[in-house]
Amino acid sequence: MQYEGVLTKMQTEYGDPIQYYLVFEDSFLNVNQLLGKDISIDFLGYQCLNCGKKKKIFRQGFCYDCFYSSAAVGDWIMKPELSTAHLEIEDRDLEYEKRVQLQPHIVYLALSSEVKVGVTRGTQMPTRWIDQGANEAIAILEVPNRYLAGITEVALKNHYADKTNWRKMLTNDVPPADLIAERATLENLIPEEAKEYFHLDKNDLYRMQYPVLEYPTKVKSLSLDKTPSFQGKLMGIKGQYLIFEDGTVFNIRSSEGYVVRIQV
Repeated sequence: MQYEGVLTKMQTEYGDPIQYYLVFEDSFLNVNQLLGKDISIDFLGYQCLNCGKKKKIFRQGFCYDCFYSSAAVGDWIMKPELSTAHLEIEDRDLEYEKRVQLQPHIVYLALSSEVKVGVTRGTQMPTRWIDQGANEAIAILEVPNRYLAGITEVALKNHYADKTNWRKMLTNDVPPADLIAERATLENLIPEEAKEYFHLDKNDLYRMQYPVLEYPTKVKSLSLDKTPSFQGKLMGIKGQYLIFEDGTVFNIRSSEGYVVRIQV
């Protein structure tokens, strides 16, 4: 079987285990069905996810020009505390920024490589946690806009990591933690503007079960720019990574906008 198209992040379905799908323009692939099988990945070119042109991908699936012009990749995406739509202040496109920033956002704790703090839109639970490869996750509070979520995250980053150690996550070298107990200690750390949204009484701990046959002891990252053709046996899927028998891991998310051929 052969599939060809532009890579975008895998779509997921929460379950036991989580189901993963690669979606192309004319077809889709349930990646779970490839576990234990040899597959090949061939790099064919680039296609910007924003303008659609066959231009080299710069970051996040966008070519250089689109990355520095599109409202979808403004600085407030990575740094929610920079959001200004609630003040009617435009970054690149105020109408777009209002649609994204002025909706419910969740500040959460996730156990991926260690306990980390993060922000996501309310509509992205538990997708965001799955994409990060979190084993467990829990909401701290839900606020009405991205700015409040951002300043809360900044306050909590003094006590928790805000990034995942991808190597530990992929080898499943994750120490246990009690996220419910962790959440119970946070009230005094939350900014005054957001304290009214802190909730402690919800039993909303998520646990994620990933389709992994065997975790590697060491991992090495596959870059299609350096290795345009790769073949290996798929042993697992976690976060947005494919895990192969030889310890090679392929980050689909960081390869968005790459045109590939996948053969099974």
